[in-house]
Amino acid sequence: MPVQAPFYDALGERNGEVDLPDAIFAETPNVPVMHQAYLRQLANARQGTASTKTRATVRGGGAKPYRQKGTGRARHGSTREPSMKGGANVFGPRPRDYSHKMPKQMRRLALRSALSQKAVEEKIRVIENYVFDEPKTSQAVELMAAIGFDGTALVVLPAPNYTVSRSFENLAGATIVLARNLNVRDLFSHTYLLYTQGRYTFKVLATASKTEIKHALEEQYESQGIQVKDINTVTMRGKQRRAWRRTGARNIGKTSDWKKAIVTLGEGQKIEGLFGSV
Repeated sequence: MPVQAPFYDALGERNGEVDLPDAIFAETPNVPVMHQAYLRQLANARQGTASTKTRATVRGGGAKPYRQKGTGRARHGSTREPSMKGGANVFGPRPRDYSHKMPKQMRRLALRSALSQKAVEEKIRVIENYVFDEPKTSQAVELMAAIGFDGTALVVLPAPNYTVSRSFENLAGATIVLARNLNVRDLFSHTYLLYTQGRYTFKVLATASKTEIKHALEEQYESQGIQVKDINTVTMRGKQRRAWRRTGARNIGKTSDWKKAIVTLGEGQKIEGLFGSV
């Protein structure tokens, strides 16, 4: 039986169920991998800039404070000793790198596991689209109430949308995140997940124009009567490729740039077999 989630229109009225792709939401949750990915994200968020001064770096203390013998006090050679007020720190923190490495397959497994767990708990909601003409927090509040959120919600957008982001950002119980930035920590810290169904993301040629993408999609899904309403393209820059040697890491080039097309379909249309904004 396919995994399903409640489907809502742009006004928050429920319109049945929508099938979620098994490749993403039917994964058996792997708790150890999710835990490792969560700790990795927390560790990678640390700046690691905490620093204290040792006797070699603290200022002052060059002269002996008083003579060695005859004072009745303990012998000291510097006012910057760790035992003195204003002195150095012995085992204080030093700048360090807290980041953890994790294979790409494990990171993807952790994300699929977290999404599948949300599906098992029935905490996923799918909305057709947003119809905010201008940024209005009141409209976002009404939409959240119509859908029936009784906890925090993670609103996933397929592409940057100023109007929607400004409408939700003042709500304490809602967080906006792009689909490409979806992560385990946000999934764990929010009760519900709100996806957009009316948009689809495709990887296209870097030289393809919006007109060419529109004609290609309508021709490919002609049997379903698909009509493309709008297309936004984002050029994704290639990543640096690094090689590790005994002397350390060095750059050996970069991967090719590629283009991502965010496609909005006509009113009430959807592509069978695909799930929007994933």
